Amino acid sequence: MSLALTLVLVFCTAALAGVATAIASRPMRIARQSERIARAQRDFHRQREPLEAKFIELAASRGKPRGLRWVEVDFDDDVVYARDRRSRQLKALVAIEVSFEAVAGGGMEDVENVAKAKAATAEFIHDGVRWMTDGKVYFNLAPSATVKYLATDMELVAERPAAGRA
Repeated sequence: MSLALTLVLVFCTAALAGVATAIASRPMRIARQSERIARAQRDFHRQREPLEAKFIELAASRGKPRGLRWVEVDFDDDVVYARDRRSRQLKALVAIEVSFEAVAGGGMEDVENVAKAKAATAEFIHDGVRWMTDGKVYFNLAPSATVKYLATDMELVAERPAAGRA
């Protein structure tokens, strides 16, 4: 057998073994990824209260909407999980209702709708280790609508029930 033929056979055998290994390890990789997501979801529910407080602090400090002060934020119990398509970071999206009051001299004092609660979605990000927030809010969008609206940037992640939850 010539050296060239031997090298081709060795290369093909190695390539075939690599493909077989990749196919065989895929279910394990998917299971590990599912477990990481489930752990992150459980962690979010455990850390939710301080995360919500941090969200309010950061979102209110952004000065948006202009001329309004954040007065109260009500968080819904349900969470929609999504993944950033580029960074692969897990996101928790929570429906909120925000109440505002006009800031004196901000130009919104005479607007009737200021007193009405506004629907929005709060965003929380898992960096692979811990949950955090930068106070990002999507006004006039429910969490599932936020995922659809940002479908080029975000994809839905199915939630597995956390231990002790129905």
